[in-house]
Amino acid sequence: MKKITVAFLVFLLLFAMAACSNSKSSGTEDAKGNDSSGKTTIRFATWDSGETLKIQQLIAKKFEEKNQNVKVQVEAYGDGFDQKLAAAFGAKNPPDVMYMWNFPAYFQSLEPLDNLIKNDSEMDMNDFYQGLFNYSSIYGKVYGMPAGFTTRVVYFNKDLFDAAKIPYPKDGWTWDDFKNIAKKLSAPSKKQYGFGVRPEPDTYDLQGFVWSNGSSFISEDGKKIKGYMNSPETVQALQMFADMVKDKSAVLVGGKNQQSGDDIFKAGKLAMWESGIWPLEGFKEAKVNFGTVEMPSFGSKPVKGVIASSAVSIAKDSKHKDLAWKFVKFYSSAEAIKMRTADLPVRISVVKEMKTDQDPMIKPFYKMLERSNDTPAFLLNKNWDEINRNLSAAVNAIMLGQDGEQLLNKAVKDSEKYVGQ
Repeated sequence: MKKITVAFLVFLLLFAMAACSNSKSSGTEDAKGNDSSGKTTIRFATWDSGETLKIQQLIAKKFEEKNQNVKVQVEAYGDGFDQKLAAAFGAKNPPDVMYMWNFPAYFQSLEPLDNLIKNDSEMDMNDFYQGLFNYSSIYGKVYGMPAGFTTRVVYFNKDLFDAAKIPYPKDGWTWDDFKNIAKKLSAPSKKQYGFGVRPEPDTYDLQGFVWSNGSSFISEDGKKIKGYMNSPETVQALQMFADMVKDKSAVLVGGKNQQSGDDIFKAGKLAMWESGIWPLEGFKEAKVNFGTVEMPSFGSKPVKGVIASSAVSIAKDSKHKDLAWKFVKFYSSAEAIKMRTADLPVRISVVKEMKTDQDPMIKPFYKMLERSNDTPAFLLNKNWDEINRNLSAAVNAIMLGQDGEQLLNKAVKDSEKYVGQ
């Protein structure tokens, strides 16, 4: 009897705590999501923090100014974004609008936007860079409006090029050009290298190289990896970087007890570095004399790029889908895009108006965007996480000097059981 009483008291305490927690999270909202002032609250979840979070909050306030009966509750999930979002979906209490990138994991909990877009005459879909929708669509439906993106380019240290009297790289260069330059600009005795190779690169980022060499990690229909993941072209694209480390025209960076490529580039000890838009401002602040250029090609094969993108989506369980769409539409407007200074603009009209693509540093990112129409592997097969574990292990071993062909053949053999499930 005593045990039952204690258990019951514990239950009451937990229930009270949960009720208190729900009260705190919802403020004084009623069952319809209206607060004490009669305004309807919609929730917007973001992974941003610091200065970029302040921008999201300013966008929310601007939306409120235009919609006096609405309050936007910005929820900053930070590094715990995926865990908190998954918990919110599991509890059937998700934010109305949220940042999104992992559509295979969440699309069943998201509202398809196709009908909302179709029935909204103000939404000009042709004003968005179309390649971005490859990253926010799945199974033929759009689940997110593009919010921000970066492609990947080569940063190069002009001072090191000048000292060696080597012309700066230009669009249209090849990987043979790249390797020759890296060899000339490497001086291991001075701890200076032509390029930096990540010992554990993200296979997502490597897809641009593989696509550029005429292959991919998986077939377009997502049903086959044999002959793709282990094709001679895939092996060549990945083995190339390990070979550069072996001949000392490149150095491993960013691994355990190793400086990051960004830091070595800032220190003037790395002639070339491949990355997205993220380090650009830091390089400027470090007063590095640098330029950016499109990725090289494999001979006459067309260069292809991969996009790191974000989108804004609506929860299927949102109680305010019309207002949520109104917020998504404002977030996708030219006005809001101009406020997001940490992002590259996703609307063609904004880029033209601000002449963003005319900035010599930024132009290569947009040129690579024009070359980024392939769909990444994780959107093509629901079991990609399991497949990718084997691929990642193989890639990491390749970068450390092991045989690429054998490793990728093994990765295919170990992964085929997941492909058709």
